[in-house]
Amino acid sequence: MENSRLGTKILLETERLILNSCSSKKKSRELHKAILKKYYNAVDICIDYRRNRIKMDVVINDSDYKHTKINTAIATIPMNLSFKSICNLLRSCLEKDVKSLAFYARLLREYANKDVTYMAI
Repeated sequence: MENSRLGTKILLETERLILNSCSSKKKSRELHKAILKKYYNAVDICIDYRRNRIKMDVVINDSDYKHTKINTAIATIPMNLSFKSICNLLRSCLEKDVKSLAFYARLLREYANKDVTYMAI
């Protein structure tokens, strides 16, 4: 029970962070990119807020990625995504699995200056 409350708290705080970030896009571009990278497993994201477009390269196969060395040849697919509201798109990207919750807790510490203590759920 306690772990599910913690997960719910992390998700609610992350949604609040997204809503606050949509009003000041210049400061929050890296937050937006981080959420999109996590959800779409993407690299090289470019968000055009004026035209409501996102260009990114989605990694095809995770097994090609090695975090211990420079990856120069990862197979990707270019993707062009349009959106009506960046806030709604980012909120729809939130996932409830353990790995994602830990990622969101790190984002909260980094961008909202909130120290959310989390444990394995």
